[in-house]
Amino acid sequence: MQIVQIIREGGFIMAPLLVCSLIIWVVFFERLYFLHQFKTQYKLLVEKAQGLIKDKKIHEARGLCHNVHPLISAPYLVVFDAADLSLDEWEARMGRRLKETQLGLKRYLWLLGTIGSSAPFIGLFGTVIGIIKSFESIAASGKAGFAVVAAGLGEALIATAAGIIVAVIAVIFYNYFQTRLGALNIEFKNKLEDLKELV
Repeated sequence: MQIVQIIREGGFIMAPLLVCSLIIWVVFFERLYFLHQFKTQYKLLVEKAQGLIKDKKIHEARGLCHNVHPLISAPYLVVFDAADLSLDEWEARMGRRLKETQLGLKRYLWLLGTIGSSAPFIGLFGTVIGIIKSFESIAASGKAGFAVVAAGLGEALIATAAGIIVAVIAVIFYNYFQTRLGALNIEFKNKLEDLKELV
């Protein structure tokens, strides 16, 4: 059975599920690309900064932030405030900047979480509609054979399956990014603290 035919037989509820599926894949590839760029930029920044700081070129090291994303440059600039602040003040300021970076990295992930939790209910709604159509067919024909209810039951099962598939994919992607972001945030913070020690 062709995919297009299955979608048609799933009824109108397949439209929001297709939209949800499209959103999932757009968010997945957008975040995948963004996180790759983020990691590449900050690693290159740290590598260059270490060399400059060791050569006592603090001004040049600070100037590197103009070539990276603001989510990287904001906490990176706090590194150079270490000499002017107490340890508690520095940690508080760095903590605020890192939280802002973490929020930026999590951008759009709420969509995956929302779709992951709501897609099964959208499919369930399609199930109810399909069953209602089956009962309407029985009422209209006065018979209760399988041939009478087959179309409605088919629509119900397709909608249910589609809702579950969309939800599972969304949850897998959401958990993948949560795990990856957890590791990335720790790594990013550690690199900044290493730079602070050099400064």
